[in-house]
Amino acid sequence: MSGSNLTEFEIEEDGLKLKICRGDKNKSEFSQIPMQVMAAPQAAAPTSPAPAAFPSNNAVAEEDANAIYIKSPMVGTFYKSPSPENPAFVDKGDSVDSETIVCIIEAMKVMNEIKSDVSGKVVEVLVENGAAIEFGQPLFKLK
Repeated sequence: MSGSNLTEFEIEEDGLKLKICRGDKNKSEFSQIPMQVMAAPQAAAPTSPAPAAFPSNNAVAEEDANAIYIKSPMVGTFYKSPSPENPAFVDKGDSVDSETIVCIIEAMKVMNEIKSDVSGKVVEVLVENGAAIEFGQPLFKLK
């Protein structure tokens, strides 16, 4: 705030209001405001079966000890191309190196380009376009 000479910032979204003030005059004002603690909402019972979990790292290693796997560095949505009109970044049979962009993972409305970090030839794409993925989930199988 001091870098941009802001003295006050306020945002309100979905019934949540956040106000940040800079300066000593506001300290006493906010230190006297009682905090309201709300209980966390209870999760509803699932109405459909949970999706099958991806294999654990050990199960993948047992599947093919000679393979290298590119795994997801985050939770998000997998996209194999920069847009629906564009071809996939990589496909079965393509060679990749440590700087090759292999996919995009959307997380919190941010499109994150994912690089291979290893060299090899794509043997199999393990995830469908638009699929929800987990941290550590294998995305590509390489030789």
